[in-house]
Amino acid sequence: MAEGLGGYEVRKVQLTGGATYTISLPKSWVIENSIQAKNPLRIDWRPSGALRITPLNMIENKYQRAILSCEEIQIGSLHDHLMGAYISGADEILITNIETNSKKHQSEIRRFLKNTRGFEIIDEENNSMRMVCLLNSGEMPLYASLNRMYSQLVSLMRDILLVFDGEGIELIENVAEREADVDAMLYLVERQVRVALDSHLVASSLKVSRHQALEYSNLARSLERMMDHAFQIGTNLIEFEMPKLAQTSAPLSAIPQWLDALKELMINIRTKESSRIEAARNQLKQAQKSLESHEEVLMRSNKKAATILFEFKLSESLRRQCAYARDFGEILLNLKVNDEMFSRRPNDE
Repeated sequence: MAEGLGGYEVRKVQLTGGATYTISLPKSWVIENSIQAKNPLRIDWRPSGALRITPLNMIENKYQRAILSCEEIQIGSLHDHLMGAYISGADEILITNIETNSKKHQSEIRRFLKNTRGFEIIDEENNSMRMVCLLNSGEMPLYASLNRMYSQLVSLMRDILLVFDGEGIELIENVAEREADVDAMLYLVERQVRVALDSHLVASSLKVSRHQALEYSNLARSLERMMDHAFQIGTNLIEFEMPKLAQTSAPLSAIPQWLDALKELMINIRTKESSRIEAARNQLKQAQKSLESHEEVLMRSNKKAATILFEFKLSESLRRQCAYARDFGEILLNLKVNDEMFSRRPNDE
């Protein structure tokens, strides 16, 4: 007998009235969900062949509350605990035992609010603070979050290319803000995926299967890693003297190649055309090889040490961006294959 959550049992199908197949519901499940006679139940036929039964009056999202005590958490890890609660899907976070006029605690809380989306401070009294998430996890499509990350990433890389072409450095002075926005969108995607894994209703609202949700999280992680290297390139441009580089040869020639390939891959999140995905991945591979060859030549050159170091770091970051973009394409292929798979019995022809 199934005693509770996670349990299972086997029940036989009954034939009633000569035409209707029925199966009885576990009594403990009926009591747990307050099911009454004639209450409607939602039945979903899953791609795996399984049937899922859900009471229609079930709350779509169980209200998740996290309580963090500053007496038990070191000040240096408060932000990490807050992020853990956020990504785990907490709807409310209560912070207790905050030291009176503690600037360190306030700074960590402000940092958390800056790095996330949707949380607002509701109450602040008696050395405690209550924050509530006003953003429904099922409201913002995962593709919209990915598109926002992509837009910030390519916008920064295009501006970097313009700076190398002679535009003022002020064009990329907000590089840290752009990178922080991409990080925040990654955390949002990870939160949405975590909630979708717990609630099939949220997964349905996001219009993705749970497998797709996991792969979307991997796509977001790839974009975030590419943004890390864009941030590194932008920071180096701001902090160090920029050498004169030709845009028609490596390493700068790799940027337009990377931009074109990544655009093609983003389009194929929806279209999933294998030939186009592979063409983009091959283009990225060629860019990687070109950058590797350039780095070998660079190490044997007689340029100034500072110029070699700057150019080598630039080439390495671009090469890693190409590698992460190829990973992005591989994830798209995984999604395509999973969508096209079908189940059959071992004895079926």
